[in-house]
Amino acid sequence: MPETAERSPWVVPLAWAAVLLDGFDLVVLGVVVPVLLAGKVWGLTAGSVAVVSTFGLVGMTIGAMAIGTITDVIGRRKALIIAVASFSVFTALCAVAPSAFWFGLLRFLAGLGLGGCLPTAITLVTEHSRRGKGNSAATTVMTGYHVGAVLTALLGISVIPAFGWQAMFVIGALPALMLVPLMLRYLPESAAFEQEETKPGVEVVGKLFKGGLLLSTIAFWVTSFMGLLLVYGLNTWLPQIMRVAGYPLGAALGLLLTLNLGGIVGLLIAGYVADRVGVRRSTITWFVAAAAFLALLSVKLPSAGLYIAVFLTGMFVFSAQVLVYAFITRTYGAEIRATGLGWTAGVGRLGAITGPLLGGFLLDAGIAYPWGFYAFAIVGALGAASIALVRTRAHAAVA
Repeated sequence: MPETAERSPWVVPLAWAAVLLDGFDLVVLGVVVPVLLAGKVWGLTAGSVAVVSTFGLVGMTIGAMAIGTITDVIGRRKALIIAVASFSVFTALCAVAPSAFWFGLLRFLAGLGLGGCLPTAITLVTEHSRRGKGNSAATTVMTGYHVGAVLTALLGISVIPAFGWQAMFVIGALPALMLVPLMLRYLPESAAFEQEETKPGVEVVGKLFKGGLLLSTIAFWVTSFMGLLLVYGLNTWLPQIMRVAGYPLGAALGLLLTLNLGGIVGLLIAGYVADRVGVRRSTITWFVAAAAFLALLSVKLPSAGLYIAVFLTGMFVFSAQVLVYAFITRTYGAEIRATGLGWTAGVGRLGAITGPLLGGFLLDAGIAYPWGFYAFAIVGALGAASIALVRTRAHAAVA
């Protein structure tokens, strides 16, 4: 039997490891895309890679919306274990895909499971955290997201030349061999969920629009769309955009690594700041700063300046999106918290679909550098404007 939430030390590390898988998936396509295009694997072009990427992101969208709601019905623990197991199986199969169609289909099926990892993990950790520490708990567990991204970028530099792009998907599935048994043995159910009265899924979703939450729910969805457009657009296409700008593959992947290292530092700072000055003010500030540094990337900079600018961009872009999730846990009550996170993440995945498509379009049109960074900066500004519309209800549960 799993340990109880009150005395279990396993919640944060197991949730962190689950989120790490999301970080792997965030970056892995960006890591292998230059190799797939250079080798003309399956006759892929920038446009067709964007379509293949969309398959996986559509799966994540459906998975987040469905599993986020299911989590409020069957529990956080079961939903997270199912999500991790299914994602890992289909990711491993990507290594033996015989065509672009099958590769895209397997990415879709993996996305169904992966879509439930992030909202469920954040809900578990938030409900397990000490009062007043919910923001930093959410951002801390999300460092796993960017540790996974950084490790994937590092592995890409060393693994792909030696073993080929297929090895990346095998490596991405391996953590489940240890993680799933540990979850089955040690992961507790959330005490907040155990105190809830189980509601039908449709009724749970409907509560997102009642009690003064309509405007906030829509604003969260719009902001998440903008935030994930930035996250996935940059992680999918930054290496290729920098190659177009004249950098070699190694340097381009190095910038991707730098972007995600900035994300890790930004998360640690953002959670600390949000717990002290308020999550709403922090989220708005982070989106404004993200827009400013994205615009700066359009300027020709010396090598050191470029790496600093990319690092700061990662600091604000990635933690801005995570602050949205932390904001949600302060706005919705426990009975709809996972549903709110799931649907916000799910709608946000539409932005994750749009980001790679936008990058592919700009690359095919030959204007990705520098105009792509102007477009991303505008998206960041829109995220700041939409999150400013959210007001936390006075009777919302404080995580």
